[in-house]
Amino acid sequence: MPTPTKGARLGGSPAHQRLMLANLATSLFEHGRITTTEAKARRLRPFAERLITKAKRGDLHNRRMVLKTIRDKTVVHELFTEIAPRYASRPGGYLRITKVGPRKGDNAPMAVIELVEEVDFTEKAEEPAKKTTAKKAAKKSTAKKSAAKKTAKKSAAKKTAAAEPEAAEPEAAADEESTEAKDEAAEESTEAAESTDDTEADSADDAEDDDAEGDAKS
Repeated sequence: MPTPTKGARLGGSPAHQRLMLANLATSLFEHGRITTTEAKARRLRPFAERLITKAKRGDLHNRRMVLKTIRDKTVVHELFTEIAPRYASRPGGYLRITKVGPRKGDNAPMAVIELVEEVDFTEKAEEPAKKTTAKKAAKKSTAKKSAAKKTAKKSAAKKTAAAEPEAAEPEAAADEESTEAKDEAAEESTEAAESTDDTEADSADDAEDDDAEGDAKS
């Protein structure tokens, strides 16, 4: 059975203390440094250094041992691939504790615990920011393209609407001309028919006059 640590526990039970230290170690490996109370920092330092020593070994067994404590797989991956290789030639002393002013409210002594060799976490934070800005720019470009297409469609519709009346006017004029030509042809045909009727009537009168003169001579 492991010997209990001296002093009061951080939580209400040993399980609570283990979970609290695991969460503090996860935040420490994720951000590179954290600010907490001095008592928590003193308890966290050997706990986190043991995890870094296991990560330096780099085999599957030690990875599984670390995963029992730190449940975030991305943080474990960063611990094994980025943090542990920086301390390959360092036998220990991976963390530094710096005391800061007391906390407002309860006047608790505060401290900053951080990695000795700083890991540049700003690049990791900039990569998602770049991705989000690229996505926003792509969305803006697609929105501009769609707006340009809509305006082009509207302008084309306006042009077609303006061209339709112009095309309808020649058609109406052609229809009027055709109706006038039909009316003129009908009038000419009626005049021709009337003239033929008149000639036939004149010829019939002349024939009757000839017959009457022949009867009178006889």
